[in-house]
Amino acid sequence: MEAENVTSVKEFILLGLTNRRKIQLFLFVIILLVYMLTVLGNLLIIIVVQIDIQLHIPMYYFLSHFAGIEICYVTSTMPLMLTHLLTGNGVISFALCIIQMYVALTMGSMESFLLSVMAYDRYLAICCPLIYATAMCKQNQWHFALSCWVIAPVLSAICVISLAGQTYCGPNQINHFICEMPVVMKLACSDTHIVKLVNLAIGALGILVPLSVILTTYGCILYSVSHMKSNIGLHKAFSTCGSHLIVVVLFYGTIICMYMIPKSASSLDHDKQIAVFYVVVTPLLNPIIYTLRNKSIHRAASKIL
Repeated sequence: MEAENVTSVKEFILLGLTNRRKIQLFLFVIILLVYMLTVLGNLLIIIVVQIDIQLHIPMYYFLSHFAGIEICYVTSTMPLMLTHLLTGNGVISFALCIIQMYVALTMGSMESFLLSVMAYDRYLAICCPLIYATAMCKQNQWHFALSCWVIAPVLSAICVISLAGQTYCGPNQINHFICEMPVVMKLACSDTHIVKLVNLAIGALGILVPLSVILTTYGCILYSVSHMKSNIGLHKAFSTCGSHLIVVVLFYGTIICMYMIPKSASSLDHDKQIAVFYVVVTPLLNPIIYTLRNKSIHRAASKIL
């Protein structure tokens, strides 16, 4: 009888942001618009960087990779959100839930690694200009980008496989609008102690190590900038780093709020609100931040148009 009562969960039910039909349809329109603008904004960055020869420098090479990652990230989350909002049905199969977790986690990890590479690029450009051309040659650019595209999928696969191997026997309701590891892990019937340790170790590699690189490089940049006597050089240094710093604060700020600040049982809806920010809002803001005051991209886009 005990063996018959333990059944394997084949699907999950995402409770979503709301169960009110009118609000669901309103959110569908808003998120659809945000998704289209996010994809078009990042596509514009990629196209402009590829076409304009003057933008064939390391900073814009890494920016085009970042834009491509953003497109993959929002495509792994928003279309399914839109489907659930339109139909009012949040059912998702176990396999699709695992795939969504893997793709979203991979893209997020790649963003983390790439932000550290972009910070290192700015450090070399400002603090070590004499060796910049050698250190950031075409081959090294390719190696840095390739390392992000290889390391992140491997680390994410370890996390997701360890979670997928757990036993799920019910309940199957997820108080979220996407499949994320912390909320899915709570539904596991088996002991998740080892899975939590694995995720902690992978999180340290995927988040804390890149964040340490970013903080170290910008500490060196601030030290170097503080000793600049030229106001022109000072302004140029801040203008080239300002956009990247804003994106770093948005990216790591939401991650810290979501995963590192202790939560109570009543904070589940608050978690969803934070998730809306890094799933919907931040990907839309990133291309705007990188292009708003960037005269080189403005000039290149004007040429193309």
